[in-house]
Amino acid sequence: MSQFDLTGKVAIVTGSSRGIGKASAFELAEHGAKVVISSRKQDACDAVAAEINARYGDGAAISVAANISDKAGLQHLVDTTRAALGQIDVLVCNAASNPYYGPQAGIADDQFRKILDNNIVSNHWLITMVAPEMRERRAGSIIIVSSIGGLRGSTIIGAYCISKAADMQLARNLAHEFGPDNVRVNCIAPGLIKTDFARALWEDPERIAAANSTVPLRRIGEPEEIAGAVVFLASQASSFMTGQTIVLDGGVTI
Repeated sequence: MSQFDLTGKVAIVTGSSRGIGKASAFELAEHGAKVVISSRKQDACDAVAAEINARYGDGAAISVAANISDKAGLQHLVDTTRAALGQIDVLVCNAASNPYYGPQAGIADDQFRKILDNNIVSNHWLITMVAPEMRERRAGSIIIVSSIGGLRGSTIIGAYCISKAADMQLARNLAHEFGPDNVRVNCIAPGLIKTDFARALWEDPERIAAANSTVPLRRIGEPEEIAGAVVFLASQASSFMTGQTIVLDGGVTI
């Protein structure tokens, strides 16, 4: 059996109606997992789940809408998953937000709080909801999609970078807490990826050319290129890895 085989595993992927989350859900299903598609809008979740079921067979995916800023909604996501699929083996905390671009001095309190709540606190909530069953079974993988911004400074997305650095520390801390129970917690730090989140950059020929000139691979990444790392961290292939951050940024040296 392949170390990457996820047959019989159940994975929740937040923010999976598009971008990195959607690509990751498809790749997890490709390797045998049953996936739970979740984002804010139920119709968008239903559409992705239908695509996955059409490709991999009925029951490969279910859809449960949840807003990451709503703790009760996240608990509903977890409870519905358990009721439908029995247990949760893999949690991919992918959803995030960034409502502010500009210098740190100009950010409003509510914008700063929204970034911290959506990008850190929501992950803490979900992990707290899911980890006890993993620890009891002595098996499970928790994956946080952070960002290269968590390792670098920025003059325009500073608050976002702060939140993503905190995600990495959250993974390191929880790796120590959960490791004795054989539950792994890791991060992925993508660089610039061709998603709606970064559309303003990659649709501008001058800006994307300038960005690509600093990257050894000389190109922007695709969501599918992050999905492989998600499968790796979800599978037995990474069974001796926890508290780590995989950087996928086209080869830029930190």
